[in-house]
Amino acid sequence: MRRNAEAIEEGVAIALAAARLQVKNRILVDTIVEGDDFAVEVFGGDVREALLALADEQDAAAASMSMARVKAFGRHSDPHGTHDYRDRDVRNLRRRAKQYAGVAKKLRVLAESDPDVTRIVEDARDAAWHDVENNIENRLRIEAMRPDDDPDYAKLREARMESLRLVDLDRLAAEVKAREKRRRSNS
Repeated sequence: MRRNAEAIEEGVAIALAAARLQVKNRILVDTIVEGDDFAVEVFGGDVREALLALADEQDAAAASMSMARVKAFGRHSDPHGTHDYRDRDVRNLRRRAKQYAGVAKKLRVLAESDPDVTRIVEDARDAAWHDVENNIENRLRIEAMRPDDDPDYAKLREARMESLRLVDLDRLAAEVKAREKRRRSNS
């Protein structure tokens, strides 16, 4: 029984990480890209939706294991592949079905718990903020870097100069021509 409880807790932890990631990404898109305000209630609905979808996946996996167990019962020949179960696998398949069902049950309980949903939203918000913080920090480090601080400056200089010649100068020339053409047509 202890192994089942540990497997269920591990499954719940993985599902919570997936839900948190999904909500973190939604927070980033809604608040940064679309400029919406952050509201725990809005993202709480996303948490509940994610948890229930993951619970449905776990229920489907439990049903799949139960069907595999029924098919495996009484089959004693050698298997032909990884998921070609035999009678000796029946006990393990039953355990796995119980574990999947246990994870689904716990996820549904979490989805109904306001404090748990709020905690997941706050964790997702913290993770989103951490991503933004890291992005800004990396950008500042790169933008503010002086040539003598970059150990690869000399190696990459030729590639940067080639890019400047082939891309940036061509783009600049096209912009100047377009500006000149507009100026002539307005005159």
